[in-house]
Amino acid sequence: MTSPVEINDLSISFGEGPAAVKVLPSVSFSVDAGECFGLVGESGSGKSTVLRCIAMLTDFWQGKILIGGRDVRKLPRLERCRLLQMVFQDPYGSLHPRQSVRTALAEPLRIHGLDDHEGRMRRAIRDVGLSADFLDRFPHQMSGGQRQRVAIARALILEPALLLLDEPTSALDVSVQAEILNLLVRLRDERGLTYIMVTHDLAVVDHMCDRFAVMLHGEVTEVLPRSAILGNGATHPYARNLIQTSLEYEGALEAG
Repeated sequence: MTSPVEINDLSISFGEGPAAVKVLPSVSFSVDAGECFGLVGESGSGKSTVLRCIAMLTDFWQGKILIGGRDVRKLPRLERCRLLQMVFQDPYGSLHPRQSVRTALAEPLRIHGLDDHEGRMRRAIRDVGLSADFLDRFPHQMSGGQRQRVAIARALILEPALLLLDEPTSALDVSVQAEILNLLVRLRDERGLTYIMVTHDLAVVDHMCDRFAVMLHGEVTEVLPRSAILGNGATHPYARNLIQTSLEYEGALEAG
C-alpha cells in the first residue's frame, strides 16, 4: 500500500492583522509512493507544522496538499484517517494514561466499524515486537520504547498508506532509538508504506530517508538525496553548514 504526496505553495500564519506571523511562507515538495522523505532544520523552522497541516490537525493553511492525487481537504474525515496517521514525539503524551493498550487499539477499530477486533489488535501488537499480554497494560507500566511501539501499532491498525513521523525517537533513550528506527524500516519494507519524517538528526536521515528537505524560517532551501550527506553535496549555504556541522559532530564522537 503506497501513496505519493504533493505539496504546493503551502503557507500558514498564526495570529491576525499586523500581529500575524507567517510560519510557512510557501512550501512545496513531493514524496514518491513508498519513499521515506525527511524534513530537517533547526527548531522553529516549520518542520512539525508541515506535518500538522498534512494531517489536518491544523486546518487554516493555504495552498494544496494531495495524497494519492486526492485533495486532503476534500477527503471525508474517516477516509482521511484510514489513509494517513501520525506518530508523535512523546509516546507518553500521545497515549491516554488511564486507557489500556487494548482500549487505545480498539477505539479506532470501533469508530471505523472494522471486524475481528481481537485478531487485529493481536496482529498489530505483534508486528511492533510486543507480546499479546501488553494489550492489558497501561502506559505507566511500560518503558518509553514500549510506549512508542504501542503508538506505532495504534497508527498502523487502520492500515494507512502514509505515516507522518514527528521525531519519533528523540524522546527515547539512545539505546532504544536504533530499535525503533529499525522497526520503522522493517514495517515500511513489509507494508510498502510512505513516510514523511521530521528529525533534527542527520544520522537518522542517513539511516531512514531516501531524500530530505532542509528547512529554514518556514521555507525549503533545498531537497537532497541521502547520498548528499556524506560528501556534503548541498549547494545552499545553510544546508551546507547544517550538514558540515553534523559531520564534524559525528567525527568528534567517533574520535572520542
